[in-house]
Amino acid sequence: MTRPRFNRILLKLSGEALMGEGQFGIDPDTTSRLAGEIKQAQEAGHELCVVVGGGNIFRGLAAAAKGFDRTSADYMGMLATVMNALAMQNALEKIGVDTRVQSAIPMASVSEPYIRRRAMRHMEKGRVVIFAAGTGNPFFTTDTAAALRAAEMGCDALFKGTSVDGVYNADPKKVRDATRYDQVSFSRVLSDDLKVMDASAVALCRDNNIPIVVFNIREQGNLVRVLAGEGVATIVRNEE
Repeated sequence: MTRPRFNRILLKLSGEALMGEGQFGIDPDTTSRLAGEIKQAQEAGHELCVVVGGGNIFRGLAAAAKGFDRTSADYMGMLATVMNALAMQNALEKIGVDTRVQSAIPMASVSEPYIRRRAMRHMEKGRVVIFAAGTGNPFFTTDTAAALRAAEMGCDALFKGTSVDGVYNADPKKVRDATRYDQVSFSRVLSDDLKVMDASAVALCRDNNIPIVVFNIREQGNLVRVLAGEGVATIVRNEE
């Protein structure tokens, strides 16, 4: 499958991607590797913005299932994404990549507030913008925040870095003969509940014609390969 070139992308990283081989928290070596890949992608001519989840520190939905008030739990999860965003900013700036963190929950001491036009200007100047605190609202996931920011920033695609190399018709970690799709439609993802992202995020990308590219971020160098159309990935897009 030949993939189109995507010039401006939003990279969605799960909080778990920052853990490395650990079970909790932020692994500095893994964060440095991810920063290096983002720098390589930028040097290849791509404009990037990033949304990082917070599941390596606190997961609001899981906490709510254990008795936390859902709204409070979600806000705690948003704060966890700010910690991850600052970690990514530190790793990127150590290797000479100019960045800005923008938080949907204002916290002037550590980040800029999210202002769309300012974020667009940062990207035009070659900076990597890291969006933190989700949408700033409870009951919305960082998947939805990623789709929203991708639409607002006029991104050509949303790249979702996961621990698998694409979208399968069943969980490949549980079903040995699961089949991977090279390309799949938004409608198939929604009707078959393929767990690419939550339904709100998928619908938002569908309605704004933003392809979702799912690839394995744990494989070193894979982001640049997939951007070049060479790596293994699944592209979710509207049917032609």
